[in-house]
This record gives sequence, structure tokens and C-alpha cells, in this order.
Amino acid sequence: MNTAAMVQEAHRILQLNDKGHYTVPTHGLYPFQWNWDSCLTALGQQQLSDDRAWREVETLVMHQWPDGMVPHIVFHEPNDGYFPGPEVWGTGRPVPTSGITQPPVLGLVLEQLWLRSAQDGATRNRCHLLMQATDRWHQWFYRCRDPQGTGLVALLHPWESGRDNSLDWVDALAAVPADHVGPYQRRDTQHVDASQRPTQFEYDRYVALVQGFRALGWDNSRLHDASPFQVVDPGFNAILIHSDQALARLAHAMNDAALSERAEARAQRGIAAMDSLWSESHGQYLCHNRRTGALVDSASVGGLLPVLVLPAGHPHLPALCQRLRESLALAPFGVASHWPQDPRFDGKRYWRGPSWLIVNYLLIKGLRASGERALAQDIVAASLRCIEHAGCSEYYHPITGEALGGGTFTWTAAMVIEFLQHHQA
Repeated sequence: MNTAAMVQEAHRILQLNDKGHYTVPTHGLYPFQWNWDSCLTALGQQQLSDDRAWREVETLVMHQWPDGMVPHIVFHEPNDGYFPGPEVWGTGRPVPTSGITQPPVLGLVLEQLWLRSAQDGATRNRCHLLMQATDRWHQWFYRCRDPQGTGLVALLHPWESGRDNSLDWVDALAAVPADHVGPYQRRDTQHVDASQRPTQFEYDRYVALVQGFRALGWDNSRLHDASPFQVVDPGFNAILIHSDQALARLAHAMNDAALSERAEARAQRGIAAMDSLWSESHGQYLCHNRRTGALVDSASVGGLLPVLVLPAGHPHLPALCQRLRESLALAPFGVASHWPQDPRFDGKRYWRGPSWLIVNYLLIKGLRASGERALAQDIVAASLRCIEHAGCSEYYHPITGEALGGGTFTWTAAMVIEFLQHHQA
């Protein structure tokens, strides 16, 4: 498939999944608006319509909670093809939403949308309102997910990570009691082969956490300390830190000095705290189980994502780059979501091995910023090999390039446009 054909197909998928003011990740499997899907999709939409890209993120932020959280799903219209639906979450929002969040890529995306826009007065006003909402969301993270002021925030549910069934969560999830979970009907395995999805053991605990948080009235001032699952993910924190850095630059350009200073201060605290997650033996960062106080012996792509925020010359950057090179040598269809030589690696099962173009994008962005442009370009090439081999799927087997998960996937299409328009050598 040549470049023009790739772009044309990506445009078709964006339009196919467009609901007018938001997009669905793909019809059937994911019929609602997902947080980080929507934000990253806006990057691709901007190639078609600047206004439509801004409207995508505005629609998401319209459903920000009063305490500042931006939920991970907005249920704009009824659809019984997904579980758990709004009746399970029971958050009581005027438009139903889930009660947890997702990786905060919004600040990163806003900066890119602004830099690529006409930057007229109307766009400036839109951007400034979204900046303020993003700042409130970031403040919420440190208030509600880092109550002891460590500089790093915790996940309270695997779904918040975006890497739902990563091996990073195995031990922490096993400690979640699920005896009280009643019968329910999963919908995901009706759309995708069960071998490519989380196990029933995991799903029971996903549901148990939702039920426990609902019993607490979704009071975010209580959830952290009450949650049996508290994991500090270096990848998630790197995304938050990077979004704060982008927010600081954007606020500076908008002459909002107070917001810029707040965002930069949060980012600097986070970068300093990240070293507590470094593993010399693994040559990468690891998750931290806040319940047990131990680092998690699991070499996932989450531990490589800090390249997003490490500056050129940082002492850990060479080791991360070497790790990425070795990963590509073992698995040529994008960066594997888990280390390919780990005996638990599963190239088909969601986040236990497959490569994802949105993760590749984040890695590329960090590598280019730190001067590692050749390695970044290798990851671009690996990502485009997936498209040439199997089209715009949800994720890919990193060794064979096999298409996995949902098809005609929106954010994958958006990343194709991003790579071809903005990240070629």
C-alpha cells in the first residue's frame, strides 16, 4: 500500500466512526466515546477539519466532573453492545459516564492542535478554555491520586492505565476480592476472539473494583485510600508529566503565567520522583505497588514510556533506547507491549505482547525531542509495516504483524496520518 492509499484509507475510517461531535473507537466493540482515544483521534481529524478536531476534545471536556476528573467513557447514547454500561457504573452524571479516568494525553494534544491551527482569536478562546479544564484535571490527579504528595499518581483500576490486562497488574489485581461479584455477560468476547482479550479472572476483578467504588458514591476524596488496587505506573505518569510540560508551554504562549508555572512545577516534581521507579537490573522503569511498597517485576512498555519526558543527556536515556532497539530486533512490527523474551509474553493477548500504534507514537515523540531521531524513525517504519501488512487494526502481533482486536480502528487511522504527515524523517 503506497502513502496516498494509506492516507485515503485512514481518512475513510475517521469518517466511518464519526458521530458528528465525537468518534467511537470502532463500531460494535467500543460504541461510545473513550477519553484518550478521542484526544489522539483529534490529531488525525485536524487533517480533515480544524473545527472538527477541536470539537472532538470539547465534547469530551464538556463531561468533566465538578471535582476536575475527566472520565474514561462518555455514554452519549444507549447501546447494549458493551459491558459494563452506564447502569453498572451508576455515577449519576447528567449524561452517563464511567467513574474512572484514562491516560491524560489532552495537554499533549492541545499543544499540537494549537501549533497546527490558524491561531485566530476564536481558536485562541477555544484553546484557553480547554487549557483551563486540563489544568483542573491535572490538579485533580495530584489531589486525589497522590494524597501523600510523592510527585507520582496511582492508578486505582487497570482500565485507567489504558493497558488493561498488562502483566504489570497481575499481583495487585489478584489481591482484589471478587467473591461478591454476581453473574454478568461480557460483550467484548462477542466481537473479538477470547484469546485476544483479558481473562475471566481479570474481568471479575475489574467489575469488583467498579462495584466497590460505586458503593463509596464515586467520592474521589475517599477512593484512593479505600482501593485494594493502587499501582504507580511510570508510563501513565510520564504521559501526565509530558502533558503538563505541553500545558506549561501553551499557557506561556497564551500569556497565562500562573497556569504555566503551576504546570511546570508539577512536571518537575514528577520527573524528580520518577527515579524511584528505576530498575538497574531491567534497564528500564518498573511499576510500584503502593499497597505492598514493592516494585513490580514486570518489564512492560510502560517502563519505556518515560522517554517522553527524559531530556537529552539524562543518565537513563541510553538504557531505554537500547531496550527499544532490542525490542524492535526481536519483534519488528512495532514496540511490543511486554518484553518479548519474558516467558509470560503473549503476542495476541491485548496488552501482554501486541504492539499498538498509539504507544509507538508516544515513544516516537519522546525520542525525537531528546535527539534520538534515527531510533524514532525505526519505530515509524515498524508502525507503517503493520498498516501495509494488516490495515488499521486495534493492535498487532509484534512478531508476525497479524491484525488483532477490533478492525477499522479510529486512533490507529489517526496515527497513520500523524506518522505520514508529521513524523517522517
